[in-house]
Amino acid sequence: MACEKDTKELQQKNKTTKEEVNSMEEIKTQEGVLILKQMPEFKAEAYNAESGHYTEVSSEDYKGKWTVVCFYPADFTFVCPTEIAAMNAAYPFLKELGVEVLAVSTDTKFSHKRFVETEPLLKDLKLTIAADPTTELSRKFGVLIEGAGLALRGRFLINPDGQIVAEEVQAPPVGRSVKEFVRQIIAHQHAYKTGEVCPANWRPGKKTLPVNTDAEPMTGNVGGYVTLADLIDENDVKEMEEMVKAVKA
Repeated sequence: MACEKDTKELQQKNKTTKEEVNSMEEIKTQEGVLILKQMPEFKAEAYNAESGHYTEVSSEDYKGKWTVVCFYPADFTFVCPTEIAAMNAAYPFLKELGVEVLAVSTDTKFSHKRFVETEPLLKDLKLTIAADPTTELSRKFGVLIEGAGLALRGRFLINPDGQIVAEEVQAPPVGRSVKEFVRQIIAHQHAYKTGEVCPANWRPGKKTLPVNTDAEPMTGNVGGYVTLADLIDENDVKEMEEMVKAVKA
């Protein structure tokens, strides 16, 4: 209870009304961690794969919206097109959830266009890919690999108040799970709307924790609200077991 309650209190310190967008600059998180901070301001040239034209994007375009900013190391590489294709496959569901998606790498907009046109996995791509050849945008989001001029695999979820509420940063060799990210988005949207918090592995229809109304009786008694079976069900266990067996085979 404490971590969720304390975070909520920190958010309220910089807000006078629910509608007011706070800067979150006074919330001190670990250096380099962007959680609970405002999305960095930016402008960038981009390639809109759906229209097939060059465009310009800025942080202003995403204010008041749920937004995903997804960095990848480079065009014409190996894991990167698999991630972009997977995100594109999920894009219709994200649009239903009211979520905008912006992909970013340090390549130019011309490289993005050629990459989309030649990579078979990116056929029918609907996403916009921002160009960051100066590395300014990657540096602002803390994912720049200094000296290499490339970005780490950084994925950021921003809420309608402009606050970064989730970030995942990985080294280049391993791609990220889009399915898990969609689950996280739905959970964050639920928490944002209701003031309740979502336990581990929460999915729609599962129990939440109403810390906005039952914080005191819940202290030291979370097990009275959810059980281990609510957190890890038989399908989860089976899936993990099968993954480990595949590794050992």
